[in-house]
Amino acid sequence: MTVNDVLTVHGGTPLHGRIRVRGAKNLVSKAMVAALLGDAPSRLYDVPRIRDVEVVRGLLELHGVRVSDGAEDGELVLDPANVASANSDEINVHAGSSRIPILLCGPLLHRLGHAFIPDLGGCHIGPRPIDFHIQALREFGAVVDKAADGMHLTAPNGLHGTKLELPYPSVGATEQVLLTAVMANGVTELRNAAVEPEIIDLICVLQKMGAIIKVHTDRVIEIQGVPRLGGYTHRPIPDRIEAASWAAAALATGGDIEVLGAEQVDMMTFLNVFRSVGGAYEVTDMRPPRNGSPGQEGKIRFWHPGGELKAVALETDVHPGFMTDWQQPLVVALTQARGLSIVHETVYEQRLGYTEALNSMGATIQVYRDCLGGTPCRFGRRDFKHSAVIAGPSKLHAADLVIPDLRAGFSHLIAALAAEGTSRVYGVDLINRGYEDFEAKLAALGAHAERA
Repeated sequence: MTVNDVLTVHGGTPLHGRIRVRGAKNLVSKAMVAALLGDAPSRLYDVPRIRDVEVVRGLLELHGVRVSDGAEDGELVLDPANVASANSDEINVHAGSSRIPILLCGPLLHRLGHAFIPDLGGCHIGPRPIDFHIQALREFGAVVDKAADGMHLTAPNGLHGTKLELPYPSVGATEQVLLTAVMANGVTELRNAAVEPEIIDLICVLQKMGAIIKVHTDRVIEIQGVPRLGGYTHRPIPDRIEAASWAAAALATGGDIEVLGAEQVDMMTFLNVFRSVGGAYEVTDMRPPRNGSPGQEGKIRFWHPGGELKAVALETDVHPGFMTDWQQPLVVALTQARGLSIVHETVYEQRLGYTEALNSMGATIQVYRDCLGGTPCRFGRRDFKHSAVIAGPSKLHAADLVIPDLRAGFSHLIAALAAEGTSRVYGVDLINRGYEDFEAKLAALGAHAERA
């Protein structure tokens, strides 16, 4: 953390205005990795300028992929014609900055016959073990050798299809299987797979490249390996996490924010809760150009309609449940709701630590080891504080805040914007991992914030 990594926020002003979200962070980086599998260039549109994209771009370029900016703002062209091995020391430069390197394994094994994984980073919200990633790669035929600098993988007999079942519908593990199975010899069947919108969009990318992937009912995905894949041209789904984060900011500050690019279909669960709390929204569907008339970008306007917000009980869950990345920003708004709100986090066991900072600002939040909200989950008997009770409304006051992880960081930022007085938020560069130009967007919404 540097001296410049501090944002001074003068709170108490409702946010009003219009911002735009681009392609989903949780799809764009994976689509970039998928380009490794092709024997022709790929073209990806609406790519946000965020740290995760920079990390993946650096890793791909280390492996010989030519990544260039296209003619359109936010367009990337990825040419894998000269894929080559990278030095482990160079790869380790990225160690600790992202968890993406694990997903390069399957594509690199197909293209080069070997791969290297450095120590993995990412947000500290739970162990997020890579054991299943490694086990799955072994099931495909990879040989994994652990070393002091990371893990070295080879595939002396190539990769072959297999049958796998996830103990939990993990997004990362599902992505690993998809990116490895598409060119493995034979058929792969994955049970208890994640089916998040970003997963389905990744399947669309791979299908455009020539993959054969069937999504069955009951979380079963069947992949028939093919000998070669081409490039793709793809515009990703919009970032539903960022859209919901700005929606929560509008609600917490008593504001009115129009989010261009946001789409209703993948936010239905969030929209139901947002309305239940007392928020208002208006959906404008995308309209393509027709008969010479200009098209219209889709958008959702979120605002606080006045009056008291209402307490709710919710549980995070895998799709189509309430997304875990939606809960931290929304909890800030729940501190302003009358009554007792209950949040039961069932996806990550250590995702409620950020509430201590909210309490230091005047919120009343108690965390529990019990499964509150009705449904027992896998953390219920493992001594993790994974349920929260939020009593409100609470008047928030300014404080000095240190950002612990990406989504909690944005929730701290919202709290500083909603609080009376001037807060200093440390570690704000971490927000750049997943929120493009967030400081410019704050300015566009009338926030009073500047670098220290």
